[in-house]
Amino acid sequence: MAYVNYVTKNIAIKIVYYGPGLSGKTTNLRYIYFKLEPAYRGELVCLETETERTFFFDLLPIRAGLIRDFKVHFQLLTVPGQVFYEASRKSVLKGADGIVFVADSQLPLLDANLESFDGLRRNCLEHNIDLNRIPLVFQYNKRDLPNLIPVETLNRLLNHRNAPFIEAEAINGRGVLETLKEIARLTVPVVRERVFGEKEKKEEIPVNEGQEFAPAEIITSPAQVEAAVATASRKKAPRKQPEVKIDFVRPGDETPFPTTKIKVQSIEDIEQEIERLSKEFGLTAKKE
Repeated sequence: MAYVNYVTKNIAIKIVYYGPGLSGKTTNLRYIYFKLEPAYRGELVCLETETERTFFFDLLPIRAGLIRDFKVHFQLLTVPGQVFYEASRKSVLKGADGIVFVADSQLPLLDANLESFDGLRRNCLEHNIDLNRIPLVFQYNKRDLPNLIPVETLNRLLNHRNAPFIEAEAINGRGVLETLKEIARLTVPVVRERVFGEKEKKEEIPVNEGQEFAPAEIITSPAQVEAAVATASRKKAPRKQPEVKIDFVRPGDETPFPTTKIKVQSIEDIEQEIERLSKEFGLTAKKE
């Protein structure tokens, strides 16, 4: 569930990048951070344990426009892909508003993809997340490598709900920003409806609503009919919501970025850090 602060007028939307180990989840976040305008990004944060490998998650808050007059912050998180970090994956997934499943396209990793997606399904059930309804985008990564699983096979085995999918080469940036834009496009209307009770409406020309003009008026030509229908349509057209915007830097203008590392000891520490960071990045008032 998105964090909403009605005082500072901030909404924090949580997007989780899920998938098997080394499929490219963190590579996605690093490329996004690399390409974002500095004014639109927060810190890249990694939680790590006492083990050598930094395995846990990256939290990347992105300011991305408005819903009504509320500032939108996308919080992008990755889960540890290794099978023995199941509890950590479950903690990160809690309260997700949207999910990007990053699959490894290499043929030997087919079983790992299936196992990871099955774990996603189980963890969603434990958090009362309906995997058939939550905004979901599949990213089929590493399409630049040989010995690939056909996209049709990945869709048949993973994408049963016919969700959007994007072929990607995260190491080169191909498909990374497209994936982010697609999950943002799917998630914002859901959050808007959940928070404000507003459904996204499509503009339609009213049918059989010619009585919008005065009853005494007599229409004698096709041009008058079109004018009357256009007037009625303008009166009934829903107010357009501001589009959520994410600004990226031009190629060649990228700057290096630091990564903040936080040591954690237990699953409880992980959950507390997620809660603290989410509120800190998404809900505190910030100077614009």
